[in-house]
Amino acid sequence: MMANLFAMRSFKTSPDMQSWQNDYLRGTGMEMYTETLSPTFIGMPFAQATELCFTKLKLLLLAIEIKGEDGSDSKISINPRGAKIQANTQGFFIAQSADEVKRAWFYCKACHEDIKDETLIKKCKCKNLATFRKGVRAVQMVGRANDHHPPPTFTPPELPKKVHVRGEAGREKEDSLMRNHQGMPTAMVNSMSSSKQVNKVKPTVNRSTPDNMAVSPSQQPGGGGGYNRPTSRASGGNNMNNNGGLQVGIADDQAKDFDFEKTEMKYDSTGMFHWGPAKSLEECILDRNQAAMTVLNGHVVVCLFADPDSPLIGLRNLVMPLRASNFHYHELKHVVIVGSVDYIRREWKMLQNLPKISVLNGSPLSRADLRAVNVNLCDMCVILSAKVPSNDDPTLADKEAILASLNIKAMTFDDTIGVLSQTAAGEEDTLSPVGSPIVLQRRGSVYGANVPMITELVNDSNVQFLDQDDDDDPDTELYLTQPFACGTAFAVSVLDSLMSTTYFNQNALTLIRSLITGGATPELELILAEGAGLRGGYSTADSLSNRDRCRVGQISLYDGPLAQFGEAGKYGDLFVAALKSYGMLCIGLYRFRDTSSSCDASSKRYVITNPPDDFSLLPTDQVFVLMQFDPGLEYKPNRGTRGKDDNS
Repeated sequence: MMANLFAMRSFKTSPDMQSWQNDYLRGTGMEMYTETLSPTFIGMPFAQATELCFTKLKLLLLAIEIKGEDGSDSKISINPRGAKIQANTQGFFIAQSADEVKRAWFYCKACHEDIKDETLIKKCKCKNLATFRKGVRAVQMVGRANDHHPPPTFTPPELPKKVHVRGEAGREKEDSLMRNHQGMPTAMVNSMSSSKQVNKVKPTVNRSTPDNMAVSPSQQPGGGGGYNRPTSRASGGNNMNNNGGLQVGIADDQAKDFDFEKTEMKYDSTGMFHWGPAKSLEECILDRNQAAMTVLNGHVVVCLFADPDSPLIGLRNLVMPLRASNFHYHELKHVVIVGSVDYIRREWKMLQNLPKISVLNGSPLSRADLRAVNVNLCDMCVILSAKVPSNDDPTLADKEAILASLNIKAMTFDDTIGVLSQTAAGEEDTLSPVGSPIVLQRRGSVYGANVPMITELVNDSNVQFLDQDDDDDPDTELYLTQPFACGTAFAVSVLDSLMSTTYFNQNALTLIRSLITGGATPELELILAEGAGLRGGYSTADSLSNRDRCRVGQISLYDGPLAQFGEAGKYGDLFVAALKSYGMLCIGLYRFRDTSSSCDASSKRYVITNPPDDFSLLPTDQVFVLMQFDPGLEYKPNRGTRGKDDNS
């Protein structure tokens, strides 16, 4: 879906094609566009503006540009919670053409509210709209003038200040001085107090700091220069004197009671990704027996072909989106890398701080290794190759990746052990003749062909070898092939179109990166560009606020709160209900290619990007949504046992 969004192409359906191909091709014509929202949208909540764009203008509004306060940089916010549209707000849309997106700029409630045909929404002669456009042009002209001739800025120098922490000892000294001053003449006391005021603003150089003086975090023992010093647990974040007066930071004598070694850092310094203390590679290596004894389920298997001297491909870029902080820790999927340890050792410096990673020193072509990591129970199997392809025959460039894919598809897992689960209380078990509440539920794929898998290819034409039942012409373009439409193949050439998309729309790259990588900030980009890798940071209100961002998810229509729309429902009704009730923004469908109920029906799915509002839904459909972050409660395995122990 994402690859089709940043590719610039048009679509043309044909009656000779199958119905699933026509639905898929319509989605491939969708592209990302930006347009300024008309004054009609000013003051609307984002959810209301999105509903209006979808139902009235037939546009999908994904995100808006939120201007920073106090002149700070603006940011692109995807499906923001509670945000309202301001004047001159840029909107980010998914549509077929730039002409369609112009409707968001032309829309006027006074002129277009009663229009049923969205193609009739054209430029009107409304006075408010004309005034608004003049204001936009004026703002743009002023901005360009400031870019060419920036005004001179002058920052006055700041005088260093000494922060005095008033404790009991300091108060006693001050009281004794005041008692001594009572017998002095008033003029002498005033002169002494004035000299104190002067001394307060004098800089102190190479002067020892008393015990009751607060120093900067970079000078405190154990306090890194890049992080804010954490507050004391006993004081609840604030240190108070005995009279409950001045709030100050941690002083040196109080910092002795704070154990920095035991303070847990859960996220990186920007709060965008989960972070943990560095682990050595040896701690994360599993042999075949250990992997088989480990309960691996719902994980991600990375099959990596690489020689010890192969060029680095950056495995961190693959794992980091799976460690985004808008996932709770218990939602993170375990990543198991199957490949050469000698190569992974060179990549490990960038992976050592990411949690839940294991390495199996083996070969992706070994069925024993694949069974040991429970590849049939994984949520996704990613097949990559870091080897340099030879120039002799381009067809052989993807030999190992294709063989690994075909090898997994040919495997069977008849010995899969089912998961024992207990039915809910009060439910009758009609399947068991003896009425036992224990039923056997088989989870996972019995046949390797049903294992969710994606294979990276160097040569586009090699996609024809991935599916044995694929009847695509070898000369067919990659995006039209069945493996690409079903999400089982990805080629490096797909990224070539990203350059042209960025040329025409520079913000499209930022939006796509946020959707794929889980979020990015200028601070994080600077840290990664310097090559230091992720740094841990103490949780602050600002860093934790970065967790509150949406993420891409899949919702099933077979059961759950939206199951009612799976029974002959319409996509437009589903879109409005999901947005109003749950704040979820639907962006597409994931449908079975073969919708028949025969036993020979294929289990492959394909992507339908932004279907029309009158598109009929099926119970087996899955919906791609941009869902809001749910703060909820952090998962704790022994959350319920503590209360029992305390009561006992």
